[in-house]
Amino acid sequence: MRKLMLVGPRLMAVAAAGALLAGCGGSSAKDRSGPGPDPSGSARRGSPATGGEKTGASKKPDPKQSTLPGALPSAYDFTPNPDRVPKNAAQARKLTRGAALGEDDWTAGMVRHTPYESGGSWPVLPDSCVWTRSALPAGILDSFTRRLDIPARGGKGRVQGAVTVTVHRTEAGADREIEDTVQESFRCPDQELGGGQRLSGLMSLRFDQKDVRNADASLFEAGKYSGPESGGVQDYVWSKSRIGPVTTAVSVKGAKGYTDTDLLRIAAEGGAKVLYRVELELK
Repeated sequence: MRKLMLVGPRLMAVAAAGALLAGCGGSSAKDRSGPGPDPSGSARRGSPATGGEKTGASKKPDPKQSTLPGALPSAYDFTPNPDRVPKNAAQARKLTRGAALGEDDWTAGMVRHTPYESGGSWPVLPDSCVWTRSALPAGILDSFTRRLDIPARGGKGRVQGAVTVTVHRTEAGADREIEDTVQESFRCPDQELGGGQRLSGLMSLRFDQKDVRNADASLFEAGKYSGPESGGVQDYVWSKSRIGPVTTAVSVKGAKGYTDTDLLRIAAEGGAKVLYRVELELK
């Protein structure tokens, strides 16, 4: 695990919260979104990568293991069926649409954000720390995002959530995406998303594989979010995971009346469910 060169209560909170997300859900059984770019990638992630893929048939995930606390295996042991791993863009699009969560899939009361879906392009974070978009790199077959909100009600503000599923050509390329994401928070702890949206004070942590129970690799990021109608500076949490050549990212932008614990619960639920759906697509 790459170590964070930071100390203090803030980092301890990031590590503790991330541990919750890393071990939640999946049988085994972070997309940032808004009017502007969906920064779930980096300028470096799109470069072609080489590496072998796992082989062998997979065991069907057990739904009880995916939902009951304490039912996780001691180690992650899911292996994608090589016949189910996408080999071209059409197969990848089928997987990303099948795995991405809709308003009835994540948590009760969610509604579609506007815009709701986007795909076919790739977010890039240049040295300016202002997110832009480009065509999909050669190493990526498809990347697809859905955005879902918990509406404002009962004196609470509107929470914005997003989930992204990306299919790489190789496992090595998918793992490079995870690694580059951690480095982005060091390079750009403050980021502009477009449309007046801003992330600040970002900290990322990649987990040692022995601590991850629902994916081949996972990371957690936390910081602050502000933007139009945000009601001021709010908490922000984001997780990203990898199963084989597929990565998933779940982000939650906080709102008035929501605690860190609330946001972590929402993110953990979404992250576990999308990972489980990826397993179903690859089994």
